[in-house]
Amino acid sequence: MPNLRKLLLQLSGIAFILIIWELVTAGLVINNWAIVSPHMIKWILLPPPTDVLMSAISMILDGSLLVRAGWSLLRVLLGFLVAALVAIPLGIAMGWSRTITYIVNPVVEILRPIPPIAWIGLGLNSAVFLVFIGAVFPILLNTIDGVRNVEKRLIEVAYTFGATDREVLMKVVVPAALPTIYTGLRVGMGIGWMCVVAAEMIAAKYGLGELILDSSNLMQTDKVMVGMITIGLLGLAINYIFQIVGDRIFKWQQGINRTEA
Repeated sequence: MPNLRKLLLQLSGIAFILIIWELVTAGLVINNWAIVSPHMIKWILLPPPTDVLMSAISMILDGSLLVRAGWSLLRVLLGFLVAALVAIPLGIAMGWSRTITYIVNPVVEILRPIPPIAWIGLGLNSAVFLVFIGAVFPILLNTIDGVRNVEKRLIEVAYTFGATDREVLMKVVVPAALPTIYTGLRVGMGIGWMCVVAAEMIAAKYGLGELILDSSNLMQTDKVMVGMITIGLLGLAINYIFQIVGDRIFKWQQGINRTEA
């Protein structure tokens, strides 16, 4: 029953948005459409949910939505994996060694405020590269923070038992920092997902970002909404996957949940 109650509460929020959406489009019905041809009427401001649903079904059946979503997912996964492979080892090194931090940190702090889209101005218009830029810094900073905030008591106990620096790092520090590193991965994936959509609007063929831009240029607002909702649903699915995996891996870290009213 608690799970059913939770599901109903979550669905109630979606239902509320759909009702408001339907009411708003009903209020705009007089000036919310344009005749594109004698046999075609297109919504130009905000299409009703039913039109968006029909467009989504049509695009799923003809495969166009699945192909574009697949390209977007592939790009974000590639960029995210490269970001993780770079940021985690570098973050561990910076968190462990002050010398490495002094050398690398100025470069990181100069590059970090630059928006990923700005790199397109240099011709670096690969969507995978922009995902990498967007994801690498959250992962890096969380990894550094996780390493530096390991309890000193754990490190002191390890040294007391004769552990070497390498053993302390690999067997004490890194395992203790994993929950924070995982949080960085989760945040990095979310930012990378936003970056890939923005990149596809500017410099990529195929993808959800390209779908939104092309549909907007053709005044196909129903398809624009399909693209936006697909982005949101995939982002929700990715976040849930991270949450479920994290809850299983770091179950030992979970505190006592407050009893729900």
